[in-house]
Amino acid sequence: MAEHGYRRRVAWRSATIAGVVALSLFMEISGYLMAPPSDRPEISYTTLHAIVPLVFAACAAVAWAIGPNPIPARLMILFVVLWIPETFFYFVVGQFGWVWPIVRGVHLGWAVVAGILVLVYPRGWLADRFDRVVAMIALAISVVYLVGTVALAGPESIPECVCAPNPYRIAEAPDLLRTIDVGYRAVGAGLMVLIAIRLLVRWVRGSVPARAVAFVMPIALISWASMAVVQAAAYAASTTPGQVLRTVALIAMAAVPVSFVAGLAHVRNMRARVADLMKVTREGADRGLWAESLARALRDDSVRVYWWEEDRGRYVDASGQPMDSADAGRGHSILPVASPTGLPIALIVHDRALTDNMRLLDGVSSALRLSVDNGRLRSDLERTLDQVRQSRQRIVEAGDEARRRIERDLHDGAQQQLVSLGMNLRLAANTARQQGQEDLAAELERSIGTLNEGLKELRELAHGIHPTLLSQGGLALAIPELAGRCPVPVDVGVQAEGRLPELIESTAYFAVAETLANVAKHSQATRAWVRAYVEGDDLVLVVRDNGVGGASLDRGTGMLGIVDRVDAVGGSIELTSPRGAGTTVTVRMPAALEASTDLPGSGAGLLVAAGPEAAAPDAVTEPGPTRAVAPGVIGSPVEH
Repeated sequence: MAEHGYRRRVAWRSATIAGVVALSLFMEISGYLMAPPSDRPEISYTTLHAIVPLVFAACAAVAWAIGPNPIPARLMILFVVLWIPETFFYFVVGQFGWVWPIVRGVHLGWAVVAGILVLVYPRGWLADRFDRVVAMIALAISVVYLVGTVALAGPESIPECVCAPNPYRIAEAPDLLRTIDVGYRAVGAGLMVLIAIRLLVRWVRGSVPARAVAFVMPIALISWASMAVVQAAAYAASTTPGQVLRTVALIAMAAVPVSFVAGLAHVRNMRARVADLMKVTREGADRGLWAESLARALRDDSVRVYWWEEDRGRYVDASGQPMDSADAGRGHSILPVASPTGLPIALIVHDRALTDNMRLLDGVSSALRLSVDNGRLRSDLERTLDQVRQSRQRIVEAGDEARRRIERDLHDGAQQQLVSLGMNLRLAANTARQQGQEDLAAELERSIGTLNEGLKELRELAHGIHPTLLSQGGLALAIPELAGRCPVPVDVGVQAEGRLPELIESTAYFAVAETLANVAKHSQATRAWVRAYVEGDDLVLVVRDNGVGGASLDRGTGMLGIVDRVDAVGGSIELTSPRGAGTTVTVRMPAALEASTDLPGSGAGLLVAAGPEAAAPDAVTEPGPTRAVAPGVIGSPVEH
């Protein structure tokens, strides 16, 4: 529905512009053709005279599209209608007595329209008392001129025109008519000069933003006002201005709508820079950066931003200095910015010239509110994520501690009791054998075998819960031992460094364990490689195989659990597994290296290199014998 209404407006505006352009060209061409050859103006002047309304019509289309309201565009359209060529009046309209007095009374209305157009620049409406007074005077004298012309003008008062009798004429008063005619032109020229001078003074005294908005209009207006004065003086003296002056006047007049549209485009461009302001401050309202970016966007170095501090109950700048009442002095306005709930956020002290562009200021307010909200939401999100990360890390740490406790309880409790039971059974079997009770001895031997199998399974279970080697010697001992239990031959390469935090070591161990388990179960590989090294502040684990590929991190709860563990310590997992080309799993975690030489098994360090190429996961490309390398035995592989 809204789009349909927009299309209707566009169609109506296009038809209006086309209609007034056709009317203007009709008046220009018909007047030129109907005039006797001796009375026709130069073709160059006629062409320039016809171009002026066309410029106004084109600028009206632009003003309708980008202006804050339709008033300027309508004034430009009205100018085109009132831009009546003299030849059209003399030789086309003059023969109609009931038409030409009215046309004569409004034929200078274009000047009034142009003056009001300048007054509404760039806001689109009459903003102050001076503008309204000038507009009222112009309209009043225009009405007086129209009434006087219709009531007093006759064919003899316009020698250039072969006009029909005026049916509206009520009296013959040539002196009064002359006074009204000359006075109208003189007052109009005076008003234009007054407007031009005021605009020029405002431009000279104005700030950079004020000059930027009104940067072209003073030149065009002063040129046109000067020509208007010259033409009024020439008319009062019953002389004709020179061709050069008339040409300059036309060019100056055509520059007025162009200047207006240029100002609108500049204001629109300023509003577009608010989007750039949002890009700069999209991550939050950094106070110093925000004020600097705002001054650059508005091209107003005098802009000041004061932020509300709830605890102090006052506004302060980016450096924490309280707001001074003198900061919002002459030539400046204050724009308060509040949250949707009405809570104060900031005050923007800006050049008063920007008050004319409330859409720009509304955009700035919205940008600041959104920036503050983004900063607040970002802080809340980061705080929440940090709490979640810490919570997950505490959960992992608690799980590892529970694993260690269970492993310790099994080792020191049930395992020791089973070992003691086995020793007692062995003594009982020996005693039975010495006493000749072979059947009893054989039964005890079978019980001892069953007990050994159970003890072996218990040790395997304890190792899976938390390997003792990991606690004693770290990854340098645990990873080779882990690789040695994998049914697929594994080449292990580890780099010598110091012991890592227990949480990092346990996470790395179980990541390698789960990955090797997947290699054994699913990869159909004949070879695997494990690399562990420290790169910068990160511990890097690379597990690679030459299997069938096609693996995925979201398949199976084991890898999902490892992904969660790695993410809980601030790490990441990357998997590359093209079909038929093997699988590579790369784990990165913050190493957080710390000295721990007092720990058992730390000796030569946490990680021991299997060769000079151990730090590079892709260095080993040819299959070789499986090697589990222990600390201090570099170059002495243990075959599996």
